[in-house]
Amino acid sequence: MIKQLVTLVAVVLFTLPAFGQGKELTLEDAVMEQYRGFYPKSLPMFSWVPNTDCYTYLDSYTKLMKASVGNSAAKELLNIQEFNEKVNAKMTWFSGLEWKDENEFWINDGQSFFSYNIAQKKGKLLHGLDENSENAIFHNRTESVAFTKDNNVYINTRVGLEIIVTDNEDKNIVSGQAIARSEFGITTGVFWSPDGGSLAYYQKDETNIHDYPLLDNSVTPGALISIKYPMAGQSSEKAKVGIYNIANHSTSFIKPRQGEENYLTNLSWTKDNKYLFVAEVNRGQNHMWLNVYDASSGKFIRTLFEEENDKWIEPEHPAYVLEGKSNEFIWISERDGYNNLYHYNFEGVLINQLTSNEFVVKDIIDYKNGKVFFTATGESPLDTKLFNVTLKGKQSEVTRLAGTHDVSISTNGKYFHDQYSSHDVASRDLIINSSGKILEALMESSDMLSEMKIGEAEISSISANDGTKLYTRLIKPSDFDPNKKYPVLVYVYGGPHAQLITNSWLDGSSLWMYWMAEQGYLVYTIDNRGSGERGFAFESQIHRQLGNIEMEDQLSGVEDLKSRPYVDVDRLAVHGWSFGGFMTTSLMLREPGTFQVGVAGGPVTDWKYYEAMYGERYMDTPEENPKGYEESSLLTHAANLKGDLLLIHGTVDDVVVMQHNFSLVQKFIELGIQMDFFPYPMHKHNVRGKDRIHLMTKVLEYVIINNQ
Repeated sequence: MIKQLVTLVAVVLFTLPAFGQGKELTLEDAVMEQYRGFYPKSLPMFSWVPNTDCYTYLDSYTKLMKASVGNSAAKELLNIQEFNEKVNAKMTWFSGLEWKDENEFWINDGQSFFSYNIAQKKGKLLHGLDENSENAIFHNRTESVAFTKDNNVYINTRVGLEIIVTDNEDKNIVSGQAIARSEFGITTGVFWSPDGGSLAYYQKDETNIHDYPLLDNSVTPGALISIKYPMAGQSSEKAKVGIYNIANHSTSFIKPRQGEENYLTNLSWTKDNKYLFVAEVNRGQNHMWLNVYDASSGKFIRTLFEEENDKWIEPEHPAYVLEGKSNEFIWISERDGYNNLYHYNFEGVLINQLTSNEFVVKDIIDYKNGKVFFTATGESPLDTKLFNVTLKGKQSEVTRLAGTHDVSISTNGKYFHDQYSSHDVASRDLIINSSGKILEALMESSDMLSEMKIGEAEISSISANDGTKLYTRLIKPSDFDPNKKYPVLVYVYGGPHAQLITNSWLDGSSLWMYWMAEQGYLVYTIDNRGSGERGFAFESQIHRQLGNIEMEDQLSGVEDLKSRPYVDVDRLAVHGWSFGGFMTTSLMLREPGTFQVGVAGGPVTDWKYYEAMYGERYMDTPEENPKGYEESSLLTHAANLKGDLLLIHGTVDDVVVMQHNFSLVQKFIELGIQMDFFPYPMHKHNVRGKDRIHLMTKVLEYVIINNQ
């Protein structure tokens, strides 16, 4: 009866109409419309037209609009209905649009590739791949496309010839797909040479990797989904790089030189098409060799340089080869504590260190007019800005306004399209010059949430126990009263590479957090040590002890909350997913009583069950670090549970496999401890689509009901 009454209270909380000004934000809208109905207006698919001062963008994604620097009054070039009629297509929008020259562009949906000439008002289908084709990569100069089917690589040429690049019947040999489970910045598996005459591709031999079972419950009877999943300390994949020469139909291979289970990553071609740069990282991930190979034979030429670290080495950016500089290149390395730019020649001689910033370089955008343009955080780690540096090392900041900037550069390097947002700016589209001067303000979005009844986010900072600055975000309800007491939901991730708080629209938060605030909650987040964009010293303190430093900082956040007179310290809840699920459950078990309620989605519960590429970087192997694995295992601390804990998992999760949650649930059963578990059948590592409404209702209702 008490549970029924509490449930009724929760239902009232979920449906209570908003009083006062503004429309009530529903949870369904908060989940489904953040990036649709409420997303700030901008100029989507902005593209510079080559060799001109003109640019195009999409209106409603169905109209291609054109304007120019100095004349921003855009005219419609083409709409998607007209395009479909001209080329007999069924495109729904101008996806993948890229200009070939002043008059012609390409678009594609991943399977159908078209060209269209605006002046002639004619277009044609270049390639129509079948539904089994994946990972398609188009080459602009030759208009050929490389793609995969199952575990093999194919090429369709401009004249309609299909080339079989690999023909491996053994399904354990996988070519053309991302390897190393997409670690080390790997996002694709095929790499065209600049002239399109050769194709490099990753290949992995998974013969010795365990076949991990997942259940397909959508068929009768249920069926086995078998995946390859290399767990920490177990046999892993063996990598190669294949190089296929189209003219002579020959293939050469690059293999690791220092160990058969070493990683091959950060592949890039030289501009003359003759050589490949490939970074080899040992399986222990504390030693990297940047090697150069002959593209025609796969022959090793030389090691350009090596990097070592007693914690880890994680190259994430390929060598950026400079146009017209005899294969000179820029390398991004955090060898001095932060990602910085290093200029090398083809012999591996360091010409100079271009930047010496004590902030993080994120990526190289372009090289124009003797300057390297790159994105970096700048003085505030919450920002993403554009900088340039000459090859002499003279650095300038291009985007002067605080915020998160997305910049594209015209072909002549004179003009920059800058779309940015910040805590105070929903979205602005600007044309600036190389000095950052605003030449034109193209669009400034109104606040799409202005008619909704929602609160505000307060961005602040606290000090960790060692004095490190940690950023916090506190979302308050629209009718916040500092004289009242509020329960708190702490949203946590806390793992490597992630940064939850940014100087951007909504400060990096999810809209459901604002909905939760309207239910009478405060929603709090802190980016602890170990998270991203703060440099190696900040991020690497977690080595061999995942969870320890992160929890220490999360507990500093709890002390911050307790210092606020309007916080109800007896009603604290915590929620997170993936690494955040690990953190949520760690906090519930290792700091029992701090939080009354926890909801953990897809949590790692024991790092020995997690994949080798990620897990061994931060924890080494179970054999090398038994104490660290034992201490971080949630099974070790299961007996300590106080409060209500809900564990959630997608049943076909191929990232954090369900063995994690099953093992922890089994441990709770052995200990006679009650907790809650909820599966999402046929969902992978997260719950997508319309089922996400169900997920967030489940999560937030559990918090509200159990945190009374």
